Amino acid sequence: MKQRVLTVCALSVLAAGCAGFPHRREPVQLSGPAPLDSLPVQGGASWPAAEWWKRYQDPTLNQLIEMAIAASPTLATAHARFESAEQSVRLAAATSGAHVTANGDVDRQRLSDNGFIPPHLLGFTWYNQADLGLQATYTFDWWGKQRFAVEAAMDNAHAAQADRSAALLVLASSVADTYFGWQADQNRLNLAREKESTVQQEGKIAAARVRAELESDEDLHRADLALATLREQIASLQGSAGLRLVALAALLGKAQSELPSLQSKALPVYAGALPDDVKLDLISRRADITASRWRVEAAEKNLASARAEFFPDISVNLLLGVSSVDVGKLLEYGSRVPMAGAAIHLPIFDAGRLQAQYGGARAAIDSAVSTYQDSVISAAREVATQATSLAQIEAQRQQRDIAVDAAQRIEESAAARVRQGLTDSRTELTATESWIDQRDAMLQLDSAALSADIALQRALGGGYDAAQKLAGPSSVNATMAAP
Repeated sequence: MKQRVLTVCALSVLAAGCAGFPHRREPVQLSGPAPLDSLPVQGGASWPAAEWWKRYQDPTLNQLIEMAIAASPTLATAHARFESAEQSVRLAAATSGAHVTANGDVDRQRLSDNGFIPPHLLGFTWYNQADLGLQATYTFDWWGKQRFAVEAAMDNAHAAQADRSAALLVLASSVADTYFGWQADQNRLNLAREKESTVQQEGKIAAARVRAELESDEDLHRADLALATLREQIASLQGSAGLRLVALAALLGKAQSELPSLQSKALPVYAGALPDDVKLDLISRRADITASRWRVEAAEKNLASARAEFFPDISVNLLLGVSSVDVGKLLEYGSRVPMAGAAIHLPIFDAGRLQAQYGGARAAIDSAVSTYQDSVISAAREVATQATSLAQIEAQRQQRDIAVDAAQRIEESAAARVRQGLTDSRTELTATESWIDQRDAMLQLDSAALSADIALQRALGGGYDAAQKLAGPSSVNATMAAP
């Protein structure tokens, strides 16, 4: 009868503890293809390679990016976050399973003359107490609380790893864009100095004609105005090039004096194109989207772990030890004090702590899903923006190419008339200036196209390949070399 009563009481306690137990939430269904339709750029291109910047075939750029990867503070911060996530996996794994602890202590204590048992009844006032034991504790993870916590930590480690790859991509693309921006400034400076020489010749001709009273002072003032405007442009380009060097040094975490020697060279030209499967595969090619997806999975595991908190915890304890008031007899057979026990922990009244914890885990899932969806939409917007920009720039380049060719032909015709004595050199100088202006406009379009191409490589994921799931905490180190 007593056993039945105890059983009924235990079941009643379990029923009370499970009151308000939350229902299992349905798994999150994430969106599939990226919202990309009717892009104005042709397909047929391959996805970016892991070292996509080598497609520009510039050894200096390769060296700069290698230096940035080796010493950039931004990438070091991302790496530190990954290492922190790695340790979180180990910490979560360490809380589950069996725990064994060895204990040993020796005490010497005096009995009080006015205590419950006076010393004269025992025959001694001071006594020794020595204990030596080995204690083992194991908590059964029947509901998966610890398992889900470990899996959530592993998912967060995957997310941190993907964040590191995303940081590397942003760093490499920023270095490439800044470097080619400096190259564009140098090329434009060369054109501006070429035009400066032409404008100076026009000024000399204007001054000579004014002295000969063939022209008014207005022509001389116009020449001075044109020269001052051009020199202002040269100063602006020099300042822009200097600021790009400052930015480049900051990206590399170096002083400007430590940068490799930069030489002016022509900009590479690439026609923008997209992979045929960009709509379907973009999600798996973006590190930021992958990180968001891992965080959704981690949030789901945290929710499952929070749900398991409503179930009782059952643990067993074993103690193998010896205890003696005589240290010399501590290891004798009669000093053994073995113990075995079991414990059950069931939360019944916790002032709503578990419900609040579970509600917070549900809200974390909603937040992670929203972040994921925002990442997908942002990725699609970036791809569409850069594809549209490249298409627009290519259309402009086609017309600008016609304008450059026409300006060159005009300059050649004007030079021929000067050689034949049909006109003075001012006509040729004016045509030369127009040709330089057209080349400068084309150079600006080439620079914009290259910047858009770099941004497109970044928008397409920069060769990222989603990391495989970690088999366990010890395998985190094996993924460090992944991009």
